[in-house]
Formats: sequence, structure tokens, C-alpha cells
Amino acid sequence: MLDVETYNIFKDSVKEFAKREVSGIASKMDREDYFPMDVFKKMGKAGFLGTTIPEKYGGSGMDYESQAIIEEELGYYSPSLALSFGAHSNLCLDNLYRNGSEEIRKNYVPKLASGEWLGSLCLTEPSSGSDALAMKTHAEKKGDHYVLSGSKTYITNAPYADLFLVYARTGQSYTAFVVLSDDMGFSRGKKFDKMGMRGSPTGEIFFDEIKLGEDRIIGKFGDAKNIILSGLNSERVILSFIFTGISRRSLEIALDYAINRKQFGLPISDFELIQEKLAVMYTKLQTSRLLCEKSLKTLEKDKMDALSAASAIYYAAECSEYISREAIQILGGLGYIREGEVERFLRDAILGQIGAGTTEIRKKLISQGLVKRYKEKGNIED
Repeated sequence: MLDVETYNIFKDSVKEFAKREVSGIASKMDREDYFPMDVFKKMGKAGFLGTTIPEKYGGSGMDYESQAIIEEELGYYSPSLALSFGAHSNLCLDNLYRNGSEEIRKNYVPKLASGEWLGSLCLTEPSSGSDALAMKTHAEKKGDHYVLSGSKTYITNAPYADLFLVYARTGQSYTAFVVLSDDMGFSRGKKFDKMGMRGSPTGEIFFDEIKLGEDRIIGKFGDAKNIILSGLNSERVILSFIFTGISRRSLEIALDYAINRKQFGLPISDFELIQEKLAVMYTKLQTSRLLCEKSLKTLEKDKMDALSAASAIYYAAECSEYISREAIQILGGLGYIREGEVERFLRDAILGQIGAGTTEIRKKLISQGLVKRYKEKGNIED
């Protein structure tokens, strides 16, 4: 953990970057489903992409809290760019560094940290989503290499990524591999046209007997189950801050409108029904952020704590959908048209209850974690 002043300075620099580089293109990203590769590369030059990576490998040598700061400040203007950042920086790059060999770190981590390469993580398949471990993508050892076959779908950054962290079944176990976009047998499928998070490219990819050497294995052969589970927990905590960004921005838009919009000769912020909405929106924002920050501290100590991670994204996502929906109601007709901006935040917020494990899966993880904790400790204190 860094000192408070360092985090404050870092947060100010991210805020300034997001306002300068992201605020003006957020609507274009949504309308045109446009991914701003130039801005992404600027993030690399600014040191934002490799915040959890040591300077030795081209990173900033910071921590998960710095990643969370970036997610919220990007999410404030463009949740879709925040999503692509998270998929690259947390799901792929951080995972690769934490579990990869020294050779993998030297060969691939600097290119991802600098923004030269775009990274992607590949878990979901056409027949396995919530039941991710039922994957059919598989790798078999043949001589001195492994042959990877299968497909992945709904993969963030897939249409443009250069490097993929791919999970595959290897017999009765699982192994993580590095796959490059120029590997023989790799191909991309269609890019999906989504209702929200537009501008964050999502697609499908195929592996047709790709030959991979031992040097492409992340961690140990057949030992990727814990990498998958710890990666999902890290993803849930870090991505939850996208939704606090959505909530904060939606509340501010609604508050500004309520103060300046007059009906019956009074600002609508004077009306009790509007005051009730603003009060609930603010309280949900603050409680969701506190839960996310608590889970962030837990993540730094224990990446296998699914109870903490699932509760953070579960509540933050639900709150962002509620707050952006209420903001539309306060803005009325202006909220319903694209000029009002909050309709985009509502569409983006909906992904929060689907991606990184559905709301239903999160509730299951939370209840299972509570039962386990109570059996072990006799209480629910963590």
C-alpha cells in the first residue's frame, strides 16, 4: 500500500487525463462502436496500463488500488473504455505477470504495459458461461509441444487484441496458455453489436490445432484452476469500480439538472419526491463504494476470497443500474434521448449484472461463503 498523498496525486493525474482524452470521445465511442486505440496507447505512455507491474518489466510498480482509481475515473466518462482497460490491465496483464515464468514476463509483459500490444483473457465458451469449468477448448501434448483446439466467445478486446491468455482443458485438469494473434491456426470470428459498453470491442475467437511450446504455459501444466478462480475474484473487485464511476456521474448529472430545472416556479430539487430520489441515489453510491474499497483491501491479502469479491460487484452493479435509471426519471424527456447522456450509462450499467459472473452466480458465491465462514468461525466477521 502506498501513502495517501501518493494516491491523491495519482488520482488527480487520472482525472485530468480522463477529462482531457476521454470525455470528448465517449459519445462517439457509443454511437459508432469505436475503440480509441490512440487513447489506449496514451494510457500506456502515461503508465496507467501496468500499474500493478514492477518497473523492471515496464510497469508503474503500484497496486490494485491504483487500478481501481483508473477504473472509476474512466467509468465516470466512458464505462466501455474502462471495461477494455480492465480486461487488458487486470484480467490479462496482471494475471500474466503474477503467474507467468520469467521468460513470459520478459517477452510479453513490457509490450502489454506500454500499450504496444492489446491483451485479452479468454474463458467463456459457446456452451459454458456460468459453468466456466465445463469448457471444451482443450490442449493435448504431442511430442515437445501442445496442440490447442476450440473456441471462446463474448471475449472483451478479442477483435483487436495481440495476446490472449487462454484457459483450456488438459485431460481432467486445466492449463493456461499464451496465444498470439499471429499464431498459425488462430482466427477471429465476428465482432458483436451490443446494447451497451459500445466501443469496448467484444468478439469470438477460434483455435485450430495451434502448436504451443512449454514456454507458452502460464504457471504449471494442469494447475490453472486456482489461476481461474483467483483471476475471477480480482476481476470482480477491480471492475466493480467501473460501476461506482457510472453511479457518481449519473448522480451528478441528475443533481445538476434538479438544481437548474424549474417547474411551477421552483427548482425541482425543492420537491420532496426529487429530494427522496437524490438521497437514496447518494446513499447507494457511498455504500457501494465503501463495500468496493473494503473488498479491494481483502483482495490485496487474499485473492481466493470469493465472498468479498462477489459482494462488491453484486452491489455496485445493482446500484449503478438503479442510480442511472433514477437519473433518467429526474431528467424526464432529456434523460430518454442521447443528448442527456444518462441513457448510455443505464445501458452500460446492465452489463454489470452479466459480466464477470451473473448476479445469480454472485449470490450463490456470497451465500456459500457465508455458510463456510460461519461454520469455521461461528460468526460472520471477517
